Amino acid sequence: SRDGSGVKPGDEFDGDGYYMRRCVELAKKATGFTSPNPMVGCVIVKDGEIIGEGYHPKAGQPHAEVFAIRDAGEDAENGTAYVSLEPCNHYGRTPPCTEALIKAKLRRVVVGMVDPNPIVASKGVNRLRDAGIEVTVGVEEELCKRLNEAYIHRMLTGKPFVAMRYSMSLNGHLLNQISKEAMEFGGYYSKLLKEYDAVIISGEAFFSKASSLPVMSSEPGANQPLRIVLGVDKEELETEIPALSHNYSASEATIIISTKNSSVEYHRNAQQWFQILSLDRLSLLAILEHCNSRGLCSVLLDFRGESRVFEDVLKEGFEEKLFQKVIVEVLPILGDYQEAHLKVDAEVKNLRTTFLGQSVLLEGYI
Repeated sequence: SRDGSGVKPGDEFDGDGYYMRRCVELAKKATGFTSPNPMVGCVIVKDGEIIGEGYHPKAGQPHAEVFAIRDAGEDAENGTAYVSLEPCNHYGRTPPCTEALIKAKLRRVVVGMVDPNPIVASKGVNRLRDAGIEVTVGVEEELCKRLNEAYIHRMLTGKPFVAMRYSMSLNGHLLNQISKEAMEFGGYYSKLLKEYDAVIISGEAFFSKASSLPVMSSEPGANQPLRIVLGVDKEELETEIPALSHNYSASEATIIISTKNSSVEYHRNAQQWFQILSLDRLSLLAILEHCNSRGLCSVLLDFRGESRVFEDVLKEGFEEKLFQKVIVEVLPILGDYQEAHLKVDAEVKNLRTTFLGQSVLLEGYI
């Protein structure tokens, strides 16, 4: 639209902030498709009207600014460009966006946040200013940071962003299940699997009979996450995997974690169907290092199945501060008592609740 109606209904017009929120909404259209690149949206405004819009659709394709300039055409001259992330100023798989903005003769550029990538950081802003373009930085900065929290975390730490998800009963016990609605199209779990680059899950949950296509997003056209499976026993290798392989091609998208305690026979059987990651011991840090080597920015730890499978992973995750986010689904049922095997103290900040039919979803940062 050219009247800004793409911003959520009820969003008040407050100048720069309004158009930056529109950039974020545009960027979200590429959720699950840009990694390892960030999601970016761009809006070009002139005389109070939106004349061009664009977003970065996929790694290797043109950036948001290029699409917005194409959309605006010659009318972009003397206009203002709003972009959720600092424009790049280097040649990578695509030319620098700063040069496209300069060539379009824009009068002003408003940037949501500076890019934490050292190749870019502030260089794009400086290039635009050197070319005589007025630049404003930090509009809706927290919103823009949240949009690309995984990209930012990996850039600053060299490790993927990790979220832990689990289900809980009304009386506060961990549950080995997830609501049916969550896995369907539009459900929060289906969206998570589209959003995250990889998911760590137990063999018990992976071979669940709840779905013929387990641990797969139901969102149309979604990039499916790399599945990293813990605690697959010998019986599952011999009975479940051959049957599962007829439902979808698992070999390219699934890794079985093997440790030094795994037998040669186990290793040989697993290799028939999946990629194998051999570790001296079950280590979340080692798994994350492998994910980082593959260019993955985000990992979802799906805490379902036998809790002892995750005990070492959870303990290490909290001790080494490897978790950034927690997502909890509260199901409308009463759970049976289960002895807790892991006790940790973790402060949860910025807690948000979302009602999902009869369930409640809790999200917060650790």
